[in-house]
Amino acid sequence: PATQTYKHFGFERGLQGNLFQFRSYQGPSGKMYFFGTGGINIFDPEDIRTNPYPPQMAFTDLKLDGKSIVFGKTNAIQKPIFIADQITVGPETDVIAIDFAALHFAGKNNQYQYKLEGFDKDWRDGGTVGNATYTNLPPGGYTLFIKGSNLDNVWSDGTKSIAITILPPWWRTWWAYAGYGLIFLFTGRRVHLYQKTITLRKERERAQQKELEQAKEIEKAYTELKVTQAQLIQSEKMASLGELTAGIAHEIQNPLNFVNNFSEVSNELLDEMNANLASGNLQPAIEIARDVKQNLEKILHHGKRADAIVKGMLQHSRSSSGVKEPTDINALADEYLRLAYHGLRAKDKSFNATTKTDFDSSIGNINVIPQDIGRVILNLITNAFYAVTVKKKQLGNSYEPTVTVSTKRSLSEPAPMTIGGEGRGEAPKVEITVSDNGNGIPSSIKDKIFQPFFTTKPTGQGTGLGLSLSYDIVKAHGGELRVATTEGTGSTFSIILPIMRSEQ
Repeated sequence: PATQTYKHFGFERGLQGNLFQFRSYQGPSGKMYFFGTGGINIFDPEDIRTNPYPPQMAFTDLKLDGKSIVFGKTNAIQKPIFIADQITVGPETDVIAIDFAALHFAGKNNQYQYKLEGFDKDWRDGGTVGNATYTNLPPGGYTLFIKGSNLDNVWSDGTKSIAITILPPWWRTWWAYAGYGLIFLFTGRRVHLYQKTITLRKERERAQQKELEQAKEIEKAYTELKVTQAQLIQSEKMASLGELTAGIAHEIQNPLNFVNNFSEVSNELLDEMNANLASGNLQPAIEIARDVKQNLEKILHHGKRADAIVKGMLQHSRSSSGVKEPTDINALADEYLRLAYHGLRAKDKSFNATTKTDFDSSIGNINVIPQDIGRVILNLITNAFYAVTVKKKQLGNSYEPTVTVSTKRSLSEPAPMTIGGEGRGEAPKVEITVSDNGNGIPSSIKDKIFQPFFTTKPTGQGTGLGLSLSYDIVKAHGGELRVATTEGTGSTFSIILPIMRSEQ
């Protein structure tokens, strides 16, 4: 009680068993007696001591690919393992296992930790088994450190170690690379001289004819490229329309259900009203007529809602007029978020993701081409859903896929990296962001994502034109398309659109 600490006594310290009688006894000397089914335990509280000495550590065995290795001049170790300071392993070894022990005999449950410097960042917990096993280590030099504790959790200093060298295969040695370099230089020199001679001779003989043929080929390739580009752009537009079709079907089904339900209820109410009128009950008939009128108003409301969805679909499917018009950017973003989500759900019942929105109500209507900006928002949301779906397949139920769409009106320039666009001072701007918590974009390809035909999706799942077209559309609106990404954490795409004075 004075130090407010306790010590646990188990079988390793002589405990008679896990069952004790309710009676105990403390003798005149202060000793305590505990009676159990396996005998008596006697404690002297004044004489309970802690072992302050850490155990000595020693290596006891080396196994390569499951086979114990004895020392020898041509073997992996040239001394017995308990005094060896170096292990040298050839490239043909896949599994290295090293046993070690704490030389402490006051108990059996010593704890172990180990760390392979050059491979492990932190100490690994070995439990009560003194073994370190590694597979397919890259060639190089490592040092294995070990430490252990006694029953009172007093640890050794962790300095006991043994060096491990993994030899590379012969084709990765320095002299092999030197040979490769000499062969490359010799071959390159010979090829260069040969090609130079052939090129000069042919150029002198066919310069004029070659230029004419090249001009014809360039013209033909340019024509074919324009046709192919037009086809791919149309394919990208139809792909985005296909993504929406299932979502629109889901969206339009809801108001249709309301129309059907209220129609059925109204029909029943009219039958009831006719019955009341026939019996002369005017007051109930009047109340029923009031209910029918409310139902008709709801039918009209949901019918208009279905009509708006159909018009939105037709507006998306037709070619852009190129004319800007006042557009509720919040409603546009919310509509495409819902349609993209339900479209993916219709194609893949296992798809699921959490969607969040944060819309700035002060934005109001801004002048944009709604079909074009809608395609940009749809593309970014669809890409975000794809990213979280990939990560969900990797991590399983421990991961919650989340896509967030937000808008805000701001005078300041956002901080993330800019790809394209120019600074435009402090003019009012609207920022539309689509964020996901997927795997992010590797830094090695971040500068390529807006290039035409560049895609990381499997063959057949993407044209590589989505972000390229989105970039061109936003730029045509005088805006910027930006990306901020952290590999392994997620990405945020931002559409920055200027608000002209006449639009404020």
